[in-house]
Amino acid sequence: MGFHSDRYIGNTLLKMYVDCGAVGFARKVFDEMYVRDVVSWSSMIAAYVACNSPSDALAVFQEMKLANEKPNSVTLVSLLSACTKMVNVSAGESIHSYITRNHMEMDVALGTALFEMYSKCGQIDKALLVFNSMPRKNLQSFTIMISALANHGRQKDAITLFTHMEDIGLQPDSLSFSVILSACSHMGLVSEGKNYFDRMVRLYNIKPTVEHYGCMVDLLGRAGLIQEAYDIIKNMPMEPNAVILRSFLGACRNHGWVPSLDDNLLSKLESELGANYVLTANVFSICASWKDANDLRLAMKQKGLKKTPGCSWVEVQN
Repeated sequence: MGFHSDRYIGNTLLKMYVDCGAVGFARKVFDEMYVRDVVSWSSMIAAYVACNSPSDALAVFQEMKLANEKPNSVTLVSLLSACTKMVNVSAGESIHSYITRNHMEMDVALGTALFEMYSKCGQIDKALLVFNSMPRKNLQSFTIMISALANHGRQKDAITLFTHMEDIGLQPDSLSFSVILSACSHMGLVSEGKNYFDRMVRLYNIKPTVEHYGCMVDLLGRAGLIQEAYDIIKNMPMEPNAVILRSFLGACRNHGWVPSLDDNLLSKLESELGANYVLTANVFSICASWKDANDLRLAMKQKGLKKTPGCSWVEVQN
């Protein structure tokens, strides 16, 4: 009917395909559009980011520059997300330079995307500079920055920022407490973690989720308080998931003590994950249950399961 020449209809059709996850159809609409505006380009970039094709998103941005279409804040947020997924700090720095050169307003969404990119790429000091320079911040900004600090081993700074967030009147939510409880766990701050958990329930009336209970089990387990961790698992209002059980069993192995497991919590672990068999066998070995340990290793071999080895990577001179 000829409506494909109308850019408003084209943009809406493009967004419909993007929201449905049909990136191939979205690209077909994009390529057939006679006239594209910043909304068209931004939608196509966001589509590739959403479907985990960040390199394609950056390629579209290069086409956008050749077409002399200026990106807006929404475009740059998507591009920064692509850089974060690719751990491409060079491209992220280029976008930061573009923002500075063009005197673009560092709104909450853009600032948050920028400092999150720096933090995920290991540049925590640059992330802090961007965060502190933002004229406005919301709860999401604070939560992401607190999480970044905790992930970079700066748990004390994370706790300080959490306190500052409360002092300026921002009320933490369920995710904020998950982040700060995790920070306490990695620092071994047992009393502080218990205090945050109590405040979450009593002061903010937030119902604990399985993630919060998992943080507490991890906190107590790391500190060697195995029985307290076990009591939390037993008294949870929901079934413990495999992550919590692995954390608990890992603590049992590390501290050389196992509580009574007569309720067969081990059966709730994923039966097709080789690492679970190895971890559980190690726990049985600690308490001298050699037959149980051997049975588990035999079952693992019969199912053809293997424990995936851990790995790390580090970037040196690009």
